[in-house]
Amino acid sequence: MGFLARWLFAFGLLAATYNPSDYNYVSWTLQYGSENLSIAVLSGLLLLIGYIIYLRATLRSIGGFGMALVLAVVGAGVWVLYDLGLLALDNGNLNTWLGLFALSLVLGIGLNWSHVRRRLSGQADMDDVDE
Repeated sequence: MGFLARWLFAFGLLAATYNPSDYNYVSWTLQYGSENLSIAVLSGLLLLIGYIIYLRATLRSIGGFGMALVLAVVGAGVWVLYDLGLLALDNGNLNTWLGLFALSLVLGIGLNWSHVRRRLSGQADMDDVDE
C-alpha cells in the first residue's frame, strides 16, 4: 500500500466524518441519529478507531511539530495559489474541502513518514518494547 492509498484513506476518513455535502457522519447523525442510534454509535466508533490509528501513527512518526510544519507548508501553498490568482477563497464549501485536503495530507504524511525515513536512511523505526 503506497502513499496515495494511505492518503486517500485519510481523506476518506475525514470526508466521511464531515464535508460540505449532506453525505457525512455529522449531518446524518444530526438528522437521523436519534432514530438509528445503534447505527450512529457503531459508525462513530468505527470512525474513532480510524482516527486513533492515524493520529497515533502520525504523532509517533512526525510529532506535533511535524504536523504543524506540514500544515504550514500546505497553508503557504494555498497562499501562493491565492496570490497568483489561481484560487479564490470566497467560497465556504471550497474552503472546507481545502481544509479536509490539508488535514488529510498531515495524516497521510504522518502515516507514511516511517516508510520514507527508512528508505532515505536505511534505518527502521521501532516501538519501545518492555522487557
